Amino acid sequence: MEKNQKTKLQNSDSWVNPKILFNKKYSSDLRPTISETSQVSDKIRLLESKILREQKIEYSKFILSEMKKIGIEKLPYAYSAFRSFIDPETMSIHYNKHYKGYVKKLNKALAKRKGGDVDLENIIRTIDRYSKDVRNNAGGAFNHALFWNMLSPNKTEMTMELKKKIVDEFTSFAKFKEKFEDIARKRFGSGWVWLVITPNKKLKVMSTPNQDNPLMNVIEGGGFPLLGLDLWEHAYYLKYQNKRDDYISNFWNVVNWEFVSKMYDMKTKTDL
Repeated sequence: MEKNQKTKLQNSDSWVNPKILFNKKYSSDLRPTISETSQVSDKIRLLESKILREQKIEYSKFILSEMKKIGIEKLPYAYSAFRSFIDPETMSIHYNKHYKGYVKKLNKALAKRKGGDVDLENIIRTIDRYSKDVRNNAGGAFNHALFWNMLSPNKTEMTMELKKKIVDEFTSFAKFKEKFEDIARKRFGSGWVWLVITPNKKLKVMSTPNQDNPLMNVIEGGGFPLLGLDLWEHAYYLKYQNKRDDYISNFWNVVNWEFVSKMYDMKTKTDL
């Protein structure tokens, strides 16, 4: 239809807008449908609100669950960083299988408990409250988290304050090394050797069996570990086999004295 003809029809009395005609004819039939649609919309909104609340509850449970998990410390160097001390394969197995295994088993054991400490150091300090399973795996997780930081592929230096303290306590640095190595060699089977700072700010070399840590409240005469060496066979056997003494002697080439010094500085300025 041409434009001028359409305009004439629209202006004439006989012309009726189709939309008006439709509304007159069907508006009464549409009212129930609109009402029902409103009810459905309300139900959908209620359902969406319920789903959202449930999702929030589940998410909160997930967050709380994740917060209760002990994290895995990132290895601060490559597996091949210590070829003169330890081989890359041993470092990879040590980190990915043993250390991560301790953390995984610890989280599984902690998931069975309601509430309580989730900070790893607090668990170690109050280890008598926990099962043997938690003790073994918390020790393994804590000891290794420290151990990775106690090693450095680069040459480091201790502070003069720590060096003076070692000389004052052991008469010389050479005597300290001799004592550390002697106690390490005397550890029969699996365990660790440690340099610790005691609650009265004294330095002490000691050894613990299995994955025990000097900070555990079940260890007599313990303290806070500043330096430690893993004496488990998994830490050295691929490279040294039965020559554990060589592994102990070579340890001094990779000690991160900067980290040890920071730990010493922190612990001498705070209460243990």
